[in-house]
Amino acid sequence: MNAIRTLLLLALALVPAAAQAGPEATLDKVKRSGTLVLGVREASYPLSYLDGAKQPIGYHVDICRSIAEAVKTRLGLAALDVRTEVVTSKTRIPRMVEGAIDLECGSTTNNAARQAQVAFAPTTYVASVRIAVKKSAGISKLAQLDGKAVVTTAGSTSVQLLKARVQGRNIKVTEAFGNDHAESFKMLESDQAAAFVMDDNLLAGLIASSAAPKDYEILPQTLNTEPIAIMLRKGDPAFKALVDQTVKAMMASGEVGRLYAKWFLSPIPPMNAALNFPMSPVLASLIKFPGDDPAEAFRPEE
Repeated sequence: MNAIRTLLLLALALVPAAAQAGPEATLDKVKRSGTLVLGVREASYPLSYLDGAKQPIGYHVDICRSIAEAVKTRLGLAALDVRTEVVTSKTRIPRMVEGAIDLECGSTTNNAARQAQVAFAPTTYVASVRIAVKKSAGISKLAQLDGKAVVTTAGSTSVQLLKARVQGRNIKVTEAFGNDHAESFKMLESDQAAAFVMDDNLLAGLIASSAAPKDYEILPQTLNTEPIAIMLRKGDPAFKALVDQTVKAMMASGEVGRLYAKWFLSPIPPMNAALNFPMSPVLASLIKFPGDDPAEAFRPEE
């Protein structure tokens, strides 16, 4: 009986340690499996989206593939199987935390709340949260959204940002949510919502790839300025150091600038149309002086 009790006590003593064990360190996992998994998006133009053949392409996808090459070199692998998994605004963080994806190459805002769960590479895009409407609606300012339906993508805080602005505090809107950006845009397209609140580059990409781009406009008001970055697991210092080193080297060499011109200034699939989004002074500064500060450091003036 004593021997059995001793074994039980030893087993119980080991439970907390096992329960606290998180996913395997990324570089160890990749070396063991020969596989790196990228989380990609379906319609986060032009950062991460699927082309006509349902293959992931985009600005952040290209940066992630360069990181994958750096991982392959660091580990001395003859070959590296780079796989992709489509994630959404709702699933991206859970899939990262549980170890299902190793890099999220999408359109995720780096903010303080998320930094409690995951880590971020240096900022590679700075988005302005704005509002897309149909020109025929005659909406030119926030107050005109009072009593109307406003859509955003599930897992986003965009409508909350609208309400937090001084101009939006006294209006009442009906919140609607699409499961992904494409579904949110369809709600605007079909008049289920009067406005779509989201990052300006995503709005511009969805409008450019729509059936009637000239029917839409993006209002000039900026609800928030947000640093967008590639996401990785928290508590994995060796992998973060490699990711940071790779991204900073791409910035210093001019490669990030070239990729920006490719995806934001040149014609891109599927409509072969250019977004014509010049690089902002804030992003240009962050490429010169890289950092991973959260969104709270980028609050716009009222």
